[in-house]
Amino acid sequence: MEILIVEDEKPALQRLMQAVERYDPAIRIAATPGSVREAVRWLIGHPAPDLILLDIQLSDGLSLDIFQECAVACPVIFTTAYDEYMVDAFQHNGIDYLLKPIRQEKLERALNKYLKLQTHFTTQAAISPDLFARLGASVAAPETATETYKSRVLVRKGVEFLAIRTEDVAWFFSTHKVVFLVDRAGTRYLTDKTLTELENELDPDLFFRANRQYIVHVDGVARFRSAGKGKISLELTPPAGEAVVISQERAGVFRSWLER
Repeated sequence: MEILIVEDEKPALQRLMQAVERYDPAIRIAATPGSVREAVRWLIGHPAPDLILLDIQLSDGLSLDIFQECAVACPVIFTTAYDEYMVDAFQHNGIDYLLKPIRQEKLERALNKYLKLQTHFTTQAAISPDLFARLGASVAAPETATETYKSRVLVRKGVEFLAIRTEDVAWFFSTHKVVFLVDRAGTRYLTDKTLTELENELDPDLFFRANRQYIVHVDGVARFRSAGKGKISLELTPPAGEAVVISQERAGVFRSWLER
């Protein structure tokens, strides 16, 4: 599951992120814009997340204005200290309305509601078995819920096309809107895929979206260290030749992924 959190108060954002991670460490926090303008810019420039946690009053206005500026194609859980916007919220993709301070059990109840709605409206939901178990016996996992991921990636080397096995991939990186695959030997190949397309096609147990420029294979991570302010700096193998930094928002998810 990929969640966008729109919140302008850093303490509240931190608490919300920690609550989401306690619910399920595998959930990816796509971004954390803190204003209407930043949220609109992100939504226009990226594929829709699975879910948005949205504060009402932001630094530059009401988040309800976001729905006037761009199309929001996913459900929204509103997180706010004000109850007077509840009617408007449920007219804009709202599936729940949580009043601050948000308690863990209320957030989990709201996320469970999202998962139940997802299984109801889709014939094949990409939800892990432990999340289905959390929903209780009333919700059964679809029999066709198993996913298949690519075992090879088509690349170009000069005028030739090759199929590289995913187990031979060290990492992918993007530069100037061109995406390259780097194998275990350090050979670089050109791909015709975007990082977002690759992220959706590769096994998430083996590949991790480190940032906007890199997707790394679990065996391509040699070691990592703190980069300050909660960030993580990766050392890849073969070496990337530049710092590969994971944001504070993604650091906890990365640690959980690496320990699977």
